[in-house]
Amino acid sequence: MIPRIATIASTIALASGSTVAEPLVAEAGEMTTGASLSLLSVTVIVVAFTILGVLVLRGSAARLRHAVGRALGRRRMRRILRRRSPDILENFIIPGAWGGLTKIDCAVLTSGGILCIQTKHMSGIVFGSENEPQWRNVEGVRQRRFLNPVIQNEGRARALRKIVPDVPVASLIVFTGPAQLTAPKVRNAIRLQDLDAYIGKFVFGPSRVKDWDSVWLTVKSAALTDEASRRDFHAQLSFS
Repeated sequence: MIPRIATIASTIALASGSTVAEPLVAEAGEMTTGASLSLLSVTVIVVAFTILGVLVLRGSAARLRHAVGRALGRRRMRRILRRRSPDILENFIIPGAWGGLTKIDCAVLTSGGILCIQTKHMSGIVFGSENEPQWRNVEGVRQRRFLNPVIQNEGRARALRKIVPDVPVASLIVFTGPAQLTAPKVRNAIRLQDLDAYIGKFVFGPSRVKDWDSVWLTVKSAALTDEASRRDFHAQLSFS
């Protein structure tokens, strides 16, 4: 009975001008096309993730290189300063000259006064003059603008002067990376390799200070090291 039904079905198919194999061929074609599209999609995804991974790794490597270079630069600066003075304070917060809070990168007590130092770790070429509101750093095809550190650090030096008003306080910018500073050079912006000679030749104005230990104790006492002050300072940065 079953062979007869199959024969009848084949006869009907032949009569209608089609074959039983046609649906199978069509289905096989759809499967092949779908497999090709799936393989193409996977390839595109793999390539996209590979490119993304390379970019992320390259960015991470650059940030890591910058962080390591900055740490090494500060370490070298610290060694130079310690040969000149045992009294050094780093990364401390004090009340700002015009309200709020300000953070001092480094302050060092010398025989004639206090040097208020701001550090910048950069490569490439640095363009800027004393009165420009922004300076420019060009490294290869990349360039960025940043606040004039001479103006910025003068505000920090003023904050120190309010704490010890009778003491000479000078502002100094030190570039710890291999950056080249363009001419005309700003008098108080130097590279790290020039720091020792700069301090040796730098002369403060006349000072009536007799007790330098008391001066340094006053500065240390004014430093805000509690967690609440640090939170307030970071909140101030976020707001601005």
